[in-house]
Amino acid sequence: MITVQGLAKRHGELPVLEGIDLEVAEGAVEAIIGPSGGGKSTLLRCLNGLERFEAGEVRIGALRLTPHTSPRRDAALLRQVRRQLGFVFQQFQLFPHLSVLGNLVEAPMHVLGLSRDEAEARARALLERVSLSSKADARPHQLSGGQQQRVAIARTLAMQPRAILFDEPTSSLDPAMAADVLALMAELARDGQTMLVVTHSMHFARQVASRVHVVVQGRIVESGPPEAVLEAPQQAATQRFLRQVV
Repeated sequence: MITVQGLAKRHGELPVLEGIDLEVAEGAVEAIIGPSGGGKSTLLRCLNGLERFEAGEVRIGALRLTPHTSPRRDAALLRQVRRQLGFVFQQFQLFPHLSVLGNLVEAPMHVLGLSRDEAEARARALLERVSLSSKADARPHQLSGGQQQRVAIARTLAMQPRAILFDEPTSSLDPAMAADVLALMAELARDGQTMLVVTHSMHFARQVASRVHVVVQGRIVESGPPEAVLEAPQQAATQRFLRQVV
């Protein structure tokens, strides 16, 4: 589903990602962990074309992004990539002037071409799934952080993406709200949703992910099943990181 080969990214002369290789199979749930500032969020943004990169390539199914991919020249390609890859941000990124229902129907109507009735039926079913049916007419500012993030997840699901990228989806939430969001993500995993999740939650990585990747200073220093990486890490960088978060 997602293949990354030799991905390298710089900000000016500063290397951010160096030689990233990664594969995510259809139906897999994979976690990316590591110290802050290591390039984890930048990696996700490169996968769906929000960030350009200097070397390597990204394949999303049959679609291919390269260092030569241009936001202007290759706009149609990027639209295809983003239809297949949903993105859930740290700060929700809901449209503040739209209701919860409005946030969910906008893209299915204008990108997928659904009628309003079709889009609303899909949206209401998803709000039921995330336990927010009663908030359909609310504005984002009237919701708690955890509720806003569940709306953001429902909005992503409304596009029926093949995979979803999550960028630290609980980092701005208190523990109770974070637990609600992580429980929803675990439910999506059980339903077979392909997910690549940048997270600080070792519980999620241990209990839900099928594979864990440790990113330190722009490199994947260790990958493997959660029980191997989290319980018996082989690399010193992984061991240092886990001592800090336990």
